[in-house]
Amino acid sequence: MTHSHAHSHSLQGPTPFGPLAAKVVVGLLIAIGVVTLAGAAWLWPSKQKVDIPLPFQNAAGGAVTTEAGHVVSTSAAPCGYQSVGAVLTAPPAPAQGDPNCVQAFVAIDSGPNEGANTLLEFSGGAGQPQLAVGDQIRITRQVDPTGTTTYSFYDYERAWPLIGLAVVFAVVVVAVARWRGFRALIGIVVAFVVLVVFMLPALRDGAAAIPVALVASSMILYAVIYLAHGVSLRTSAALLGTLASLLLAALLSWAAIELTHLTGLSEEENNAVATYLGNVSITGLLLAGFIVGSLGVLNDVTVTQASTAFELAGMEGASRRAVFVGAMRVGRDHIASTVYTLVLAYAGSALPLLLLFSVANRSLGDVLTSESVAIEIARSAVGGIALALSVPLTTAIAAMLATPTAPVTPADTHRSRT
Repeated sequence: MTHSHAHSHSLQGPTPFGPLAAKVVVGLLIAIGVVTLAGAAWLWPSKQKVDIPLPFQNAAGGAVTTEAGHVVSTSAAPCGYQSVGAVLTAPPAPAQGDPNCVQAFVAIDSGPNEGANTLLEFSGGAGQPQLAVGDQIRITRQVDPTGTTTYSFYDYERAWPLIGLAVVFAVVVVAVARWRGFRALIGIVVAFVVLVVFMLPALRDGAAAIPVALVASSMILYAVIYLAHGVSLRTSAALLGTLASLLLAALLSWAAIELTHLTGLSEEENNAVATYLGNVSITGLLLAGFIVGSLGVLNDVTVTQASTAFELAGMEGASRRAVFVGAMRVGRDHIASTVYTLVLAYAGSALPLLLLFSVANRSLGDVLTSESVAIEIARSAVGGIALALSVPLTTAIAAMLATPTAPVTPADTHRSRT
């Protein structure tokens, strides 16, 4: 008599945590998702209009209008030439006097004066643009109460170079990561939409920073992780580990800002916000930046840990303890390399400031404890702590969810063949 059945249950081994852990994790993720949606509904920004800050207003109090232009010619000329900024149909006559300034004759390529020209003037000092023939630029258009139109330099035109870089980035990601890379790009778009449509307007309305940042970050994580990696217990383990680490990062960020008395007013942009948007908390804005800034690195680490644990669980004879220990070995290496990345990224962003301090003849202690540098130190410390703790947390969740494969015994092999 032969027995063709293989006793497939013996190949999986005992799973005392698997089914129950899966139900708990899925239940927690559903609950957190419901809380996230409820928080988004509660904190959803109003559609009230806000006055345009003074530096961004035109003469009539509206938004500054910019047009496209390109540099036709440049020349040295006296400062204060009367045709500067005016709408011209031909190059102006050369001015007499000492050539202390640089003039750029610019063709206007868009707007109501398209096809005409204007003249821009620069002192040639530090911080002034060095325009060359053929440069594509943006120029502001101002119309005074008498109807006279004037133009001035706004910035270089960067739209097409940036579009080109974005296209190359997308092509490379999709070419290497294929369908998963494409879904990751969609996740980036979703994250951007959440920031622009929900988080920034909510902060502008004066909502509390921690709830807004946590709700926005949670929405981003649900979309990004499941879009890029698919819906599975593996990604669910990574998501729960990331959400728990994010909450920890929020608490650490609040404690760091309170303990070090960071105000955020050392940064020029924050001062502008404080001046023109009085209902926005600068420390809250700083706190939200800390929380959102930790998303990327946490997501990277937790997904890697969950994947490692599930791969190890698929090896013959792996126990949950062996899965956890093996994944933690990988996690320690990941922590070491990612912490360097985190700290050096913040150091790179503060490089101009550090350069100024290096020539200011100030003591190292004064430099490190100044608010501008202290913000970066606190940001790095918060991100590093949350990163380090996310590894064992996510690894433990994944080890409980993954089903270790029991070793195949000779008896099992005999039964499967008879």
